[in-house]
Amino acid sequence: MFRAIAMIVTLLVMCQSTGTALAQSCARSDFEAVVDEAASSLRKLNAENKPVFQEMLRKLKDKHAWSHDVFMKNAEPFVQDETIDAYDQKSQDLLIDIATLGEEGSAAATPDCTLLDELRARMTDLVKAQTAKWSYMFAKLEKEIAQ
Repeated sequence: MFRAIAMIVTLLVMCQSTGTALAQSCARSDFEAVVDEAASSLRKLNAENKPVFQEMLRKLKDKHAWSHDVFMKNAEPFVQDETIDAYDQKSQDLLIDIATLGEEGSAAATPDCTLLDELRARMTDLVKAQTAKWSYMFAKLEKEIAQ
């Protein structure tokens, strides 16, 4: 039993020291890569969802035979409401955090690599928030079209 605990403690110490060594060996390019990867994910998400969403809006317009002006007024709740505003606010807050972390982490002569994991987490949260926003908007629109 004592040997097993000793081995676990040894492994934990080794993992911590390895993590520290890895954390100390990052560069500005690591921060840029995290941002680039998330930006790419967001562009892909928008490129995949925007055309489908616009087509669904056209179906809704055709279903109700709305004129352009009526459509613009009646379609607004599908692209702007309190929940969508909350997703947008969360995304805006995350973007501010990301900008701050990116500057803090890479601006110094020796980048602060402990911020790299925080930056990755914020970027992941941003992609998740935008994915949830698209899902919410699609669900609202699908429900309306189905009625």
